[in-house]
Amino acid sequence: MSHRVRLWVLALGLLATAALFAAACAELPPFGGDRHPYGDRAVHAALLRHTANTVSSVNFDQRAFDTLGEESILFGSVLGTVVLLRQTRDEHRTAPAPAPVPAGTRRYGLLLLPVTLLIGLYVVAHGQLSPGGGFQGGVVVATAVHLLYIAVDYRALERVRPLGAYEIADAAGEAAYVLTGAGGLLAGAAYLTNVLPYGTFNTLSSGGTVPLLNAAVGVEVAAAVVVLLARFLGQALEIEGDEDRREGAG
Repeated sequence: MSHRVRLWVLALGLLATAALFAAACAELPPFGGDRHPYGDRAVHAALLRHTANTVSSVNFDQRAFDTLGEESILFGSVLGTVVLLRQTRDEHRTAPAPAPVPAGTRRYGLLLLPVTLLIGLYVVAHGQLSPGGGFQGGVVVATAVHLLYIAVDYRALERVRPLGAYEIADAAGEAAYVLTGAGGLLAGAAYLTNVLPYGTFNTLSSGGTVPLLNAAVGVEVAAAVVVLLARFLGQALEIEGDEDRREGAG
């Protein structure tokens, strides 16, 4: 295929895409109007399955398969980071000396750590009831862990951050989501179908599989962010090869 033919194929494809977008925009409800066909259906489906937070119902029920793709992208990013930034055999890392931390930063950082951790766990646990969920709460939990790095030093962070355990938690969160979706197949329905009892509306046990999938995402996101930051923070350490060590000794 010549260069000119490829350009014509590209132009036709772009025109077709533009036409589809224009047709879709023409069918959008007017701004500020009372016609919201997708929103009305989403709210109706959320109420039928006893999920108070419609956003979580959309994420972990109505389009749970799409959320699996989003979670898998993060999992793949962590896996790629671990492989690319791993320590090679001829590298010897020297940890930096602790830097002085202002008393105010230390005091407020240590004070906010348990508060931030509690807020993150609350956001994850109440994802099917109120705004937030596994993605948002997982990031807050990971942020709470790293307040030790800000308030104390890197070594204090390392003491509460065994990377092996967090890497296992990352994989476990991904696996829990995949296996929960398989429950629909065992029940004779489609993959990731909400087949568990819906429970009592507006309680922690409501929503069927929504709280389970939400919790799996919370574990995966929290562990993934910790592992990612650990690998990138590790690049700030001084890395010496065998030749550099011999030159320094000489």
